Amino acid sequence: MENNKSLSIFILDDDAFCGSLYEQHVRNLGFTNVKFFMDGQECLNSLTEQPDVIFLDYHMEPLNGLDVLRKIKRFNPNIYLVVVSSQEDVQVAVNSLKYGAFDYIIKGRNEFERIGSVLRKVQEVIELLKQHPQGKWKKLRNMLGIEPKQ
Repeated sequence: MENNKSLSIFILDDDAFCGSLYEQHVRNLGFTNVKFFMDGQECLNSLTEQPDVIFLDYHMEPLNGLDVLRKIKRFNPNIYLVVVSSQEDVQVAVNSLKYGAFDYIIKGRNEFERIGSVLRKVQEVIELLKQHPQGKWKKLRNMLGIEPKQ
C-alpha cells in the first residue's frame, strides 16, 4: 500500500476548530503533507500544489462546498473530494456525489473513523490504478462492490 507520507491532503472548513481537529486527526494517522484552509477561494488558489485528497465542508460563504467541488473537478477531475458536513439532507449528499465527490461524511457521526476509512480506500484505489491501468475499471468496480450493467 502507498506510503501515507506521499499523499497530499487539503482540509477546507470555515470553522477553525473543526478544521484544526480534522487536520490533527489526519496527521495522527501518519499523513504529513496536510494543509488546512478556512476559505474556499484560498483552497482553489492552491490547487496548483496538486493535492490528492480534499476534505471540504458544505456550509461556507461566499462559496459553498458544492460550488468549490465543481470548480476543483473542473481544474483536476482526479482529485479525490470528500464532503464533510453537518448537512443531513439526502439531496445534498446525492448532489455532492453526482458532481464527483468520492464520499460524503456527516459531522457528528463517527467522522474521525470515516475520515480514516476514506483515506484507506483512496490509497487502495490509487494502488489498484497503478498496478492495473488496463483493467482499472473492472478492478475498481469489484473493490467498490459495484456490479456491471447487464
